[in-house]
Amino acid sequence: MSRLMIYGAKSIALGVCLAVQKLYPGYTVAGFVVKSLRNNPDTLGGLPVWELHTVEDKSAYILIGTPEDTHSEIIRDLEDCGLYHYICIDSRKEAKLMEAYFGEIGRFPSIHKLKKGTKAARMCVYMARYYKDRMLKNTYALPEWICPVSAGAALGSEDQMTDRDDDGDNISVKNGNYCELTALYWMWKNRLQDSHEYAKKAEYYGLYHYRRILDISQEDVLRLQENKIDAVLPFPTVHEPDIFEHHTRYLKEADWQAMMEALEELHPEYAKAYPEILAQPYFYNYNILAAKSSVLQEYCAWLFPILERTEQLSSPKGWERSDRYIGYLGENLLTLYFMYHNQDLNIAHTGRYMLI
Repeated sequence: MSRLMIYGAKSIALGVCLAVQKLYPGYTVAGFVVKSLRNNPDTLGGLPVWELHTVEDKSAYILIGTPEDTHSEIIRDLEDCGLYHYICIDSRKEAKLMEAYFGEIGRFPSIHKLKKGTKAARMCVYMARYYKDRMLKNTYALPEWICPVSAGAALGSEDQMTDRDDDGDNISVKNGNYCELTALYWMWKNRLQDSHEYAKKAEYYGLYHYRRILDISQEDVLRLQENKIDAVLPFPTVHEPDIFEHHTRYLKEADWQAMMEALEELHPEYAKAYPEILAQPYFYNYNILAAKSSVLQEYCAWLFPILERTEQLSSPKGWERSDRYIGYLGENLLTLYFMYHNQDLNIAHTGRYMLI
């Protein structure tokens, strides 16, 4: 098993490859395997990318480095090709692997390695669910401080939830473009404002997806105040040659330019810093985080005016379409904001789990 292949040719697969190469020098990663080279690179990390049907070594061990909701189909494809030696790198294995990797290279410190205190921070993290989301196959025991919120509720939510993002000051109707960010906007306007009754109920607020959460345990909650943590973010995904690759895959160039124009108008200091941040490989995906209430307020007050102005500058205008582009831009802006502030904010990191 000293010779490995990795199934996948995107960020998860690249991260798995780099981690294995760094942490397990006794193993050789020969290359990557994909079902088709269409929309995939020919090489990744300096290694070849092969189509599955061309793999001749049937004894090869394959690490499946893709989102785990695709693993069942991939396993069928592997076995159809006579490949029976595989290991599924699910999100929990990926989290442990990337934590060890980043620890080894001295980047993106893990919350799990910090000193544990005796006082639990008061937490409130909203888990956004759109009413058309498929039901989870599995049942998970989640902390009581994770609170469900119906995202895009103005579009016809059937969820019987206490919290809906169409209550109070909201942009719920824009969910087709903003995705989970309509829930973040609702939280900002109706939970984080200093004058609101909820503002003092928790010291840390955050946003999760219905299917993606951060690995923050009750022990980690004891670490937040003890270590004066400002924000907890997922370990970044790794992109090649840099994170510019992410937006070219998900966004039209005209939409990117609209965002950059908005950024230059509203925050020219961030626009000036962005090229250097874009030129590195680490990207905070998924718009999920937990942060001090004051930090999250400041981030939202920075983020949403940029997105609103981007809508105005877009063609077609943001309110004339529903193609999720604002949600993707939000991921880029989250990366920009917290990379920009990595010296003046105390940021801890953790794994990102996928629920299926």
